Amino acid sequence: MKRSASILFLVVLIPGFAVAQRDYTPPAGSWERRTPQQSKLDPAKLKEAIDFAIASESKAPRDLQLAHFQTFGREPYGEPIGQFKDRGDATGLIIRNGYIVAEWGDPGRVDMTFSVTKSFLSTTVGLAFDRKLIRSLQDKAADYSTVIAPYKPGEKFDGPENLGRSPFIDLFATEHNKKITWEHLLRQTSDWEGTLWGKPEWADRPDRDNSTWLTRARKEPGIAFEYNDVRVNVLALAALNVWRKPLPQVLRENVMDEIGASNTWRWYGYENSFVVIDGQIVQSVSGGGHWGGGMFINALDMARFGLLTSRNGKWGNQQLLSAEFIRQARTPTGPEPTYGFMNWYLNTDRKLYANAPAGAFVHVGNGTNIIYIDPDNDLVIVARWIENGKINEFIGKVMASLHK
Repeated sequence: MKRSASILFLVVLIPGFAVAQRDYTPPAGSWERRTPQQSKLDPAKLKEAIDFAIASESKAPRDLQLAHFQTFGREPYGEPIGQFKDRGDATGLIIRNGYIVAEWGDPGRVDMTFSVTKSFLSTTVGLAFDRKLIRSLQDKAADYSTVIAPYKPGEKFDGPENLGRSPFIDLFATEHNKKITWEHLLRQTSDWEGTLWGKPEWADRPDRDNSTWLTRARKEPGIAFEYNDVRVNVLALAALNVWRKPLPQVLRENVMDEIGASNTWRWYGYENSFVVIDGQIVQSVSGGGHWGGGMFINALDMARFGLLTSRNGKWGNQQLLSAEFIRQARTPTGPEPTYGFMNWYLNTDRKLYANAPAGAFVHVGNGTNIIYIDPDNDLVIVARWIENGKINEFIGKVMASLHK
């Protein structure tokens, strides 16, 4: 604990830099730093906030596979099908006007980021929307879909047990699923029905009344919010079907390389989520680490992504993600006003974080991993492995450090 705090103090109190400019964009391979004073922050109060974040480290096991078996692994069909990685220390960065003002822990360490992955997934859908591969997010996803061939090496298609069974995945074949739009999937209001990668949608955070698991009536898409990783993975496979190439490649070429991210991030799917597209074997990635996999990334790269979304999709003079897509992503979901697109959590009426401005939003995942964005104060914060219940208090302490 003391070691982390001393590293912070060395970083924060570097003198001799010019006054910060709001339009600074960090180039690849480097990132300028400013002192709290240069960034109009009170250094003592800022240190108090960071010490609080370090002291509020998650109490869950650092062995994340063990943590899985203690939580989601206890659900029906909850066994892991993707990789896990032991996590590091409580870690974070504070960015003001684009400059690093403070850091703690090990910002260069690559760790799982769980459902922050969903924001990268929705970005690949946004890129398809910007390029007119998806004409409207209100279009039916079924209109962009076809049957998908899973890759199952060694499986014989003419075995008698397969007679009458389709060898394909058809995501939107049922009458209910045919109604689902891209927006429904992005907002987690689809109520998609089915099983994907061996995980039935009802088995993810299942209802306590197990008599309803297989019998409940479907809700019309758009009227009810349900956080569900099976349906997130449906979106990932549907987006892969549109792009016809791996989503990590799409993200790298169009976003991560452009914002100067490192070459250390990786985006994984599952051991059984390989499909064949255009004669190539491609892994369909997951939208989180619910059963393992997802985005493995360091805090510096998370902060670059946060800076991109804080600036409305613009990086320097390049518009990497359209302002229109971000406008829709930041529009509250009817049945869940603090949710936009996955995984853009909104501070609508300051219900999410009372200590933050109403215009703030976050990309957040289990751990807790969080990219906090406050456009009003040109502030981006990455905090990793902090207790979820401590985030509002931490934000309040950072807010208290701002010179009014």
